[in-house]
Amino acid sequence: MTLLEYLGRMRGSTRGGPPRVSVGEIFWSWAGAFAGIAAVGWAGRLLFADQDLSLLIGSIGASAVLVFGAPRSPLSQPRNLVVGHLVSALVGVASWKLLQAHPWLAAALAVSTSVALMHALRVLHPPGGATALIAVVGSPDIHALGYTYALVPATLGPLILLAVALLVNNLPRTRHYPEIWF
Repeated sequence: MTLLEYLGRMRGSTRGGPPRVSVGEIFWSWAGAFAGIAAVGWAGRLLFADQDLSLLIGSIGASAVLVFGAPRSPLSQPRNLVVGHLVSALVGVASWKLLQAHPWLAAALAVSTSVALMHALRVLHPPGGATALIAVVGSPDIHALGYTYALVPATLGPLILLAVALLVNNLPRTRHYPEIWF
């Protein structure tokens, strides 16, 4: 059997990719992500208009994908969302402070240690790795925040996203969020 024949057979099987989701599920994922990111961005502008500070860090976008696109996943639950970002931000800042002369090493230490701690604390949230990395590779403004980065934006942003998720993910009867709190 050739590779093309094999792929043709796989196309019709469940092994050919993840299952399709309904149009309704796609809509609620879109609506939640839109509302969540808009709320985080709006709050950032409202709270920090006179400062060069944003709540919109890249890892918040990845969290929105999980919280609104896969709200039943253990990785999307409130404890993982909030504590995963907080722990990872603390690790990222500590790694930067310890190894800023070697940013590549600080980055490796930040991400790997945040993964290990999230596992140990049972708060694994993949965007947390990005939060740790941002603390290392971020701008001088991010570095100047020091450990404040762990609170703003790394905890406040996820808390706002969580508030929106509690509202949007519970509007349709087909969704329930969270599955577990702590």
